[in-house]
Amino acid sequence: MNHSDLCLKPIHELLANEDGEPTQFWIPAYQRGYRWKPLQVTQLLEDIREFSQRRNPQPQEFYCLQPLVVKATEKGPFEVVDGQQRLTTILLILRHFNERASEKYRQKLFTLDYETRPDLSAFLDTPSEADASKNVDYFYLFNAISTIELWFSTRGHEVDEIKSTLLNKTRVIWFELNAQDNAVDAFTRLNVGKIALTDDELIRALFLRRSDDNDPDAAGRQMRIAHEWDQLEKALQSDDFWYFLSNQQSQSQNRIGLLFELVAKSDGFGVGTHHDEHSIFHAYSKRLKIPGTASKEWLRIKQMFMMLEEWFEDRTLYHVVGFLIYQGMNIARICELSLHTTKSAFERKLRKAVFARTIGDEDLDALTEGSLHACISERLAELEYDRDSSSIRSLLLLFNVATLLDNPRSNLRFQFESFKNGEWDIEHVRSVASSRPVRLHDQVGWLTLCAGYLEAQNVSDQATQVRLLNSIRAFIKQPREARSGEAFETLYKKLLALFHENDEAPTDQGISNLALLDKGTNRSYKNAVFAVKRKALLALDQSGIFVPLCTRNVFLKCYSPQADHVMFWSKEDREAYQAEITRVLVRFFSAPKEINP
Repeated sequence: MNHSDLCLKPIHELLANEDGEPTQFWIPAYQRGYRWKPLQVTQLLEDIREFSQRRNPQPQEFYCLQPLVVKATEKGPFEVVDGQQRLTTILLILRHFNERASEKYRQKLFTLDYETRPDLSAFLDTPSEADASKNVDYFYLFNAISTIELWFSTRGHEVDEIKSTLLNKTRVIWFELNAQDNAVDAFTRLNVGKIALTDDELIRALFLRRSDDNDPDAAGRQMRIAHEWDQLEKALQSDDFWYFLSNQQSQSQNRIGLLFELVAKSDGFGVGTHHDEHSIFHAYSKRLKIPGTASKEWLRIKQMFMMLEEWFEDRTLYHVVGFLIYQGMNIARICELSLHTTKSAFERKLRKAVFARTIGDEDLDALTEGSLHACISERLAELEYDRDSSSIRSLLLLFNVATLLDNPRSNLRFQFESFKNGEWDIEHVRSVASSRPVRLHDQVGWLTLCAGYLEAQNVSDQATQVRLLNSIRAFIKQPREARSGEAFETLYKKLLALFHENDEAPTDQGISNLALLDKGTNRSYKNAVFAVKRKALLALDQSGIFVPLCTRNVFLKCYSPQADHVMFWSKEDREAYQAEITRVLVRFFSAPKEINP
């Protein structure tokens, strides 16, 4: 066909060609793979079902789908330029109809081949969860197949009507490009501006197009890039790798776009055009118009990935880079610091960046160990809970990171994935004195926590323990109107005395009385005494729930000179804790020193 053809085609006309042979559709390598989620699959099924249930429809009425843009090829199959997501889903639905029918009544269906998935037909014939884990396309296809099966499992009596509606009353807007049209150019024109396609999916089309049909290496190069693309995309789907590199919680797919952005920014292109949401794509579009650049640019993408992967595997760089990214430092800036320098010098630059963000603007390399110790001590001493919460959070996180690095024989790594996906409070180790429970509900909750601890632990004064437990139980069992504030006050003071906590003394608001704790756990026991908090924290840790190492160490009293007094958090405990924070941070910032050539 030498001219553009635009018409409406019912689905049944897509099944076979004029000779009765199955119509062949081909998804070229430049296209993104199948990405429809269960919601989109279900919406299509619901729309078709809704149309099938219309009362007294006119004979000429039909349900119209979005355009299917194709181009005829010399070898026979139609190259799908736009609409492959919907076309693939229709094929999956039709295959489901065939599976429900006896062999005698099964229809010939159109075929669909992905250039990058030569074994697609075999997967569709016997889809399995094991095979679905091989690549992202099969993952989405398997989920779509499962969604279709589940949707029809409760609508068996409607299958024939829905099938008839899909085949005979559903049409696509068929647009066939002429022979002179460039399919890749048409693909990008159609999809730039669509929300569904991201920069990296458009860039994929640029890398995987064949610019010269006479190039004997073009097909092999195209398939190699497609295969390596899958490998990079799969590696970035690992959350422990991704959350080391990024603070974005919502981005679960298309993470490979980070690599294109970093390479583009390192060249100074693709930036400064914030009004254009596809600026990175346009930058690569301009760059890849130069013949022979695709392989070179793809090599740069791989080199960027390998550098990030090397940082991830290096235990020191993993922690320092991960901390800086959490602090909001742009990873592109970190990449700049790594250029034209040794590993030790790069690491030193990173530590200096951490120092500037957490301690002060002094020249780190000019500080002696003594002046560094004084600088850190002064910084920690000036922090207050209400005023400096952001700085305290940063320093407590740094303390955790630096503690892990302080032991070179350890292979433990901080869980940035768990930390970035959680909500974290700055928790008082010893509760705020002025926040004693006031409402009856909170008083009962506070007493219940204390009773639970006393029932599970052995305290030195057994007789006092028994009396207090009996008094607590009696208070809780009383009718609401019989519980007096005076009775609670008496119990409250006796319990504080038992746990060596003095409600009249001001609570320490400095970092020596603070630790990081997930919001859910912190809010669950509110202002409980230290011993109760300790028991709850250890239970979390034993059950495998992520608790930052230094928070765990605080409640185990690992920093305290006398760990035998486990029921209370004393002035000596606080001083030892702050001294350990200072010691660890001094060691962190002391090495390695940058060596000038």
